[in-house]
Amino acid sequence: MHIPDGYLGPYTYIAMWIIMVPIWYYAGRKLSLELKSRQVPLLALAAAFSFVIMMFNVPIPGGSTGHAVGGAIIGIVLGPWAGVIVISVALVLQALMFGDGGITAIAANCFNMAVVMPFVAYYVYKLISSGTEISSSRRIIASAIAGYVSLTVAAAFTGFEFGIQPLLHHTAEGVPLYMPYSLSVTVPAMVLEHALGFSILEALVTALIFAYIQKTDTSLLYGEADSKKKKRMKNVSTA
Repeated sequence: MHIPDGYLGPYTYIAMWIIMVPIWYYAGRKLSLELKSRQVPLLALAAAFSFVIMMFNVPIPGGSTGHAVGGAIIGIVLGPWAGVIVISVALVLQALMFGDGGITAIAANCFNMAVVMPFVAYYVYKLISSGTEISSSRRIIASAIAGYVSLTVAAAFTGFEFGIQPLLHHTAEGVPLYMPYSLSVTVPAMVLEHALGFSILEALVTALIFAYIQKTDTSLLYGEADSKKKKRMKNVSTA
């Protein structure tokens, strides 16, 4: 889903920078308040994991690529705001070091993969797993569905950003100046390629990693340690 330079016009990529700058700022503030010392190595590991998994990408007709992101498991384990920072770092490094994604499109790529993915994944996971024990197999299913849905939704956002370009930027004769394909082409191309392939891979990766964490150390999961603490305090107060 890396958008290269030259496919988004200035109206879109400038708007995405305006949107992302305050999100990055707030995510940094949020992370500095919530981050625990034992989570610092996890942030670095998560950024490296996302960086590597996104390097295995396949070209998609229309000017983008398809790949797993790792954004779902990062959002579930570290929280969506941490996901914003972690995945953004990976995307910026890929753009600057390997040209994987355009410089002007960094903000758009970060919005699609570092904002949409972890937030959609986290809340889909929370919705499906609500009321279950941390050891429940339903949580593994919830994480898989979260991975599948989040990547597919992110792909739809990318397709939308591509598809509005002919409407925003064209010559007097109506010839597109940037992305030449309309929404009727870009959205199906992005959504179908991911829904039928890469989103399934994202779901498998998310479920496997979640299952491993579930068996080893559930306190790593975002919010679980706090919820256990609140439950203990509630039990003490009612005793």
